[in-house]
Amino acid sequence: MTYIHRTLEPVIQAINRDYGCLLLIGPRQVGKTTMLEHLMAGSKRTKVTLDDTENRRLARSDPDLFLQLHPAPVLIDEVQYAPELFSAIKIRIDNGAPAGSYWLTGSQAFQLMDLAQESLAGRAAIVHMSALSQAEMEGDTAAEPFELHADALKRRTENRRPASVAEVYERIWRGSMPGYRSGRYTDRDVFYSSYVQTYINRDVVDMISGVDRLLFTDFVRAAACRVGQLLNAHDIAQDVGVSDDTARRWLLVLEKSEIIFYLRPYANNLLKRTLKTPKMYFFDTGLVAYLTRYSSPEILMNGAINGAILENYAVAEIRKSWLNHAKESLCWYYRDKDSNEIDLVMEADGKLHPLEIKKSVNPPTQIASTFTILDKGSVPRGEGAILCLRDALSAVDRQTWIVPIWMI
Repeated sequence: MTYIHRTLEPVIQAINRDYGCLLLIGPRQVGKTTMLEHLMAGSKRTKVTLDDTENRRLARSDPDLFLQLHPAPVLIDEVQYAPELFSAIKIRIDNGAPAGSYWLTGSQAFQLMDLAQESLAGRAAIVHMSALSQAEMEGDTAAEPFELHADALKRRTENRRPASVAEVYERIWRGSMPGYRSGRYTDRDVFYSSYVQTYINRDVVDMISGVDRLLFTDFVRAAACRVGQLLNAHDIAQDVGVSDDTARRWLLVLEKSEIIFYLRPYANNLLKRTLKTPKMYFFDTGLVAYLTRYSSPEILMNGAINGAILENYAVAEIRKSWLNHAKESLCWYYRDKDSNEIDLVMEADGKLHPLEIKKSVNPPTQIASTFTILDKGSVPRGEGAILCLRDALSAVDRQTWIVPIWMI
């Protein structure tokens, strides 16, 4: 197994000097604990996991005693299983525990954020971690958040290896989970099958009492078939034979555990005809390819979801590029009742940056004409881009770049 360095590493080290507590959250098995173990190597910090039922029992029944037995500096893994620890940690920080005392990890992001904001406000830094970015897999851990200006794009061309169409789809198909991409596990299907079952058996059953595990697996698969589309809970419910209310509750579980995320529609007071429905994406395209039963990158590249999963990949990579610097990605999509559509709208430095994502080596440049619809809004429009499968950076004009997806 080869350790893959993460862009977040220097961010975590800086946080460790400023905050008494770090809460690192993200989907299951994205490398949270592995990265923190790498950073704590050679230090006095110890690790304890609440996957251990005895540790969990004590942490819940007597959190103060638990923290006495596992004194700071300490890494507490899977902290979502003992929310009682948060108040006990708060007391220790208020009583003078130094910066870097407590590192916490967990895979139920929404619940943990609520607990931290309630009990550890001002005392804990909350950082999201996703699966590996393509930059990290290429060794470019210094990659900046994705932005559309000449200097930033040029730096990406200097630090990355161009990828062909086939290579991009191989990246999509293989996914971005560290356990598989590092070589620790070699059979992709077995890895993802185990991942789904572990997720349902450990996380979902904890959030949905009495859930039918096979039915929930079918539900996740039905959702995966609709990546990059406007969310339609009714259609997903019909596919698996559950009520619309059940589908909405289960989608919330997928979102809370960060298996899926949404792009919300962009709107402001001057753009009144926009749609209100979000678009749904999975955090890992390898999981999507497994759930939708594509047995090879070549079949996926020519399959029914080839465009949608490419869009999912591009959006997820942009999102990771910001999360990897502990920054929020301000991203939406645009669609109005007149059928004007923009795949992705990023906001940065007070401007809107429109992006189209196309499964093409030579996309038609006129598709960028839709970008002008944003000029009707109150936020100025900045540079835009067509993200595609071209092998080199190019431009339509001074306002519109043509950016290869391997550069994100």
